[in-house]
Formats: sequence, structure tokens, C-alpha cells
Amino acid sequence: MALKIIENFDARFTLDPEAQQTLFSLLESDRFLQQIAEQIGGQRVEFTHLLFQPVPYSTATPKGMPAEFESYGNSDDYVIINVPPNFTFQAKIFKPSRLCAIYRKI
Repeated sequence: MALKIIENFDARFTLDPEAQQTLFSLLESDRFLQQIAEQIGGQRVEFTHLLFQPVPYSTATPKGMPAEFESYGNSDDYVIINVPPNFTFQAKIFKPSRLCAIYRKI
């Protein structure tokens, strides 16, 4: 089985405003923020309202994220999480099937 190398992947997407509002409220809930904080050693976080669709690894995207978000991945001031599938389901978001959210450490 040969590997298929993807050089260009369109990671752009738009969310329905109602779905986005639902998703953001889930991502900003106190309980979820506390869970993230526990995972990173107790430091508080805040949601930046930045989302991206993971992309295939390539020479242009070695971290599996669109290039414009790599600075967040390289910074100790931010944490990137996979949006839980049940959150996207509750918000009725089916495309893209996977999302990542960026949080700023406070």
C-alpha cells in the first residue's frame, strides 16, 4: 500500500452562527475550563475563540495544523486541544468532522 502525499489541503470552513454560539458556550463552560486546567498542571486558561481543522502532515504543515496557527503551537502561552466529538455533535456541527481549539494560559 503506497502512501499518498498531500501537498495542498483546504482547511477553510464556516460554521452556522447558532452552531458556533453553542460550541463556544460549551468550550467556555467553567467545568470544561477546569478540566483543561487540570490537564496542564492547574494553570487557568481562557478560550481565544480560535478554531481550526487539523490538516494532513506535509512539508508545509509539519504540525498538522494550518500554517497561520503554528505560532500558537510553538508558544508556551497557549494550549491546543481537540474539540470533544460530543461538543460538535451537541452544536450540530458535522463538517468538518474534527476541530481543534486554542486556549490562552492565564
